[in-house]
Amino acid sequence: MRRIMMKKKSDYADRLLEVRRVTRVMAGGKRFSFRAAVVVGDMRGKVGFGLGKGLDVMSAIEKAKRQGEKSLITVPLVDRRTIPHEIDAKYGAAQVRLKPAKEGHGLIAGSAARAVLELAGIRDVSAKTTGRTKNKIANARAALAALAGLHPRKMKTDATT
Repeated sequence: MRRIMMKKKSDYADRLLEVRRVTRVMAGGKRFSFRAAVVVGDMRGKVGFGLGKGLDVMSAIEKAKRQGEKSLITVPLVDRRTIPHEIDAKYGAAQVRLKPAKEGHGLIAGSAARAVLELAGIRDVSAKTTGRTKNKIANARAALAALAGLHPRKMKTDATT
């Protein structure tokens, strides 16, 4: 008796950042494969980034999604809309600065940072990518590094009691 494995539907939304055809040169010539960069998140404070390679585009995207789900981080959100404090982060040549904003301000960010922030569930923040690179992967990882560096806001305690 054989069991049929049912593929579980993912609980996470994903956004494809880029797909590239990459080559490696072997003795017989060039071998082509595809590289996909995907951001994965649940829109409620969990977000991850995955990079996958495959012989076709769909296998590369699936591998990147699985990698992103393995690398999830939890982001502390204030009122389920914004971040607790301003933060700068760097990844390689990419730099990003995130600033919290008032309710209704909206998400102001560039392409890679916007994808990371949207899938984390952040709705009110200003982000500026100030690095010297346009590389989407480096910019996404810099935004993730910034979100990983956030610490939750501490509640004020009453000193008289």
